Amino acid sequence: MIEAIGRLMEHDTAGDPVSGIKWTRRTTEKVATELASAGIEVCPNTVAKLLKGLGYRLRSNAKKLNRQKDPGRDAQFAYIAAMREAFTKAGLPVVSVDAKHREMVGEFKNPGTTWAKEPALVLDHDFLSDATGVALPYGVYDLAANEACVSVGTSHDTPVFAADNLARWWDCHGRARYPGATEMLVLADSGGSNGARCKAWKYGLQHRLCDPYGLTVTVCHYPSGASKYNPVEHRAFSEISKNWAGKPLRDYETVVNYISTTRTKTGLRVDAHLVWADYPTGVKVSAKEMKDLSVRQHDTQPSRNYTISPR
Repeated sequence: MIEAIGRLMEHDTAGDPVSGIKWTRRTTEKVATELASAGIEVCPNTVAKLLKGLGYRLRSNAKKLNRQKDPGRDAQFAYIAAMREAFTKAGLPVVSVDAKHREMVGEFKNPGTTWAKEPALVLDHDFLSDATGVALPYGVYDLAANEACVSVGTSHDTPVFAADNLARWWDCHGRARYPGATEMLVLADSGGSNGARCKAWKYGLQHRLCDPYGLTVTVCHYPSGASKYNPVEHRAFSEISKNWAGKPLRDYETVVNYISTTRTKTGLRVDAHLVWADYPTGVKVSAKEMKDLSVRQHDTQPSRNYTISPR
């Protein structure tokens, strides 16, 4: 029977050359029907067991195809690596920033599982109208210190919100940790509230960070589709998700508690606090206001790499 299934699946099989795992576009019902036409009576459940024995697995679609190839992708990664090394050698702060996925606060299911005698009871539908509010975690991860500062917004993830959070980190942590530093390197994604093309992000950095603190800020953006390479994503946010996996985020206190108690064996520490301030969307920055900024674009991929100096 196994040989019959193997012959049947020969032209409908895909596989991983490294792990040896295979998968097929045919359902177990179709395989059972075709085997029955060949005189082999077997139920779909048995087919599933036999397929598993042959190395097949249930697979979902994997989002890994990219229609647009970025010709400067490798060069930008190399430039970011060089900038990180230069700032680190000089003893200057290097931070990674990004906004985590928005979470609804209330009696809602949180993906993941947890050890318990009984499951936590949550609402059967995730309607925003049933939520206490929304939690918008924005992280600033200090690479050298292996510490993250997460501001949990309750309004909107805007460029001003992002710039304020970075300024808050510098005021509460950065200045004491790097006394005498007048420069900082910021690693960010290409999109979102701290996107490479976002005028309000640059405006916010100038007015909320560079001018008030006399700090020169260099920003390097990762290429589009490469957000998972941003250190805050895989060194801080992933650990936060593990810490609260399967646990309903019933209120803001719970959200902040799970974030601030996130720890790893490699020494990660996370500080978290709520931000109740309102950040309205749709704020525009005029051409004149942009012209007044002290922004110097780098020779290497100037749209992704720039330095903002205090005025």
